[in-house]
Amino acid sequence: CGCRSCNSPCPSPSQLAALERQVFDFLGYQWAPILANFLHIIIVILGLFGTIQYRPRYIVVYAIWTAVWVTWNIFIICFYLEVGGLSKDSELLTFNISRHQSWWSENGPGCVRKEASMPGIKGLDNHSYISVIGCALEYRYIEVMHSSFQILIALVGFVYACYVVSVFTEEEDSFDFIGGFDPFPLYHVNEKPTNLLFKQTYL
Repeated sequence: CGCRSCNSPCPSPSQLAALERQVFDFLGYQWAPILANFLHIIIVILGLFGTIQYRPRYIVVYAIWTAVWVTWNIFIICFYLEVGGLSKDSELLTFNISRHQSWWSENGPGCVRKEASMPGIKGLDNHSYISVIGCALEYRYIEVMHSSFQILIALVGFVYACYVVSVFTEEEDSFDFIGGFDPFPLYHVNEKPTNLLFKQTYL
């Protein structure tokens, strides 16, 4: 796959990375990233379709979206690094619907999740206190690495999209130059009716 003769596009590295990120965002109930990832997957499919089907406009849409995608991932990096007054403990990414955090906050490499009942509280409203210890890497750095990888792939995709659009444009210009779109081709044969040719031969 990846060629124009394919009947269906193969998953690109950008698409696979977005799918992987979508899974972990679903596990962490991060609704804003879920919507962003879903839209990104759709635009990537559109870009692949445009590449296979000679649709430069679709590729231009993908190139424009990569700029938006890079901006979004920069925001995610700033969010988890708490840049500019942002707080990784806020409910911004869950639309203030829940207090869920990144799935990696409790399931990161080396993390041990411990749950203990809070003393002095009984009944159905009893909540457990969850503590996470032993993490080899803090979850916010994992999220930052994910976003940084997405930015890298997006930049590569932007360069490739610009290259494909330029190739398609050159092909269209060259085809138009040799008269591909002219209503009357440069080289043509004057066709005469069969009976007229027979008369000329007889004379």
